[in-house]
Amino acid sequence: MTMQQAVTILDGFVRERTSALVATANAEMVMLAQQDQELLSILNNAELTLADGAGVVWAARKLGGGVPERVAGYDLTQQLLQHAAKTGYKIYWLGAAPGVAEAAAAKAAEQFPGLATVGVHDGFFDCDDGSIRRLIRDSQADILLCALGVPKQEKWLNQYRHELQVPVMIGVGGTFDVMAGKAKRAPVWMQRAGLEWSYRLLRQPSRFIRMLALPRFVGRVLLSAWTSR
Repeated sequence: MTMQQAVTILDGFVRERTSALVATANAEMVMLAQQDQELLSILNNAELTLADGAGVVWAARKLGGGVPERVAGYDLTQQLLQHAAKTGYKIYWLGAAPGVAEAAAAKAAEQFPGLATVGVHDGFFDCDDGSIRRLIRDSQADILLCALGVPKQEKWLNQYRHELQVPVMIGVGGTFDVMAGKAKRAPVWMQRAGLEWSYRLLRQPSRFIRMLALPRFVGRVLLSAWTSR
């Protein structure tokens, strides 16, 4: 679906008070799900799984699927925050290093006047700690932005979704770091060309092992396309 369609659906989840889990899947996550059955189940059963990466959009088109455009987690978050500022939806920020979520929330408050933040907590907590879940539940947030990294964020949200009682829960990865100025996104032309992965690799060579998932992803897609002829 398109970005606007995604925002419209998420708005519906909030209005209906649905307990909706949203995943933004790129090629790396898709390949991880080939070995991680729990993550695979989450992606297949989430209320909304979006094509975060250009590779996923390419793969869907190569295999005959209907994916009109990329809906990146960072961009979706910005659109959702803008919408929340207009509608009064309440946001809870969870994850990233100490101080990062606060900085991201402060940046969002400047960019989207009227935005209601009802809670902020960093990602350094015991995942079994019920006090964190109670804080989120008692905040009566409409949207929970969870930046614990893949697949930890998806698994945590899925495990405690009914206890959290938040209508929309989204795993947003490194979004807080970018918003807080701790990390940079690739230039727009690289994003449009599907080269954001190369920019990340240049800035973080330590991601090399993780990036090996990309050629394996391409190979799996091409093999699938060839065998389905």
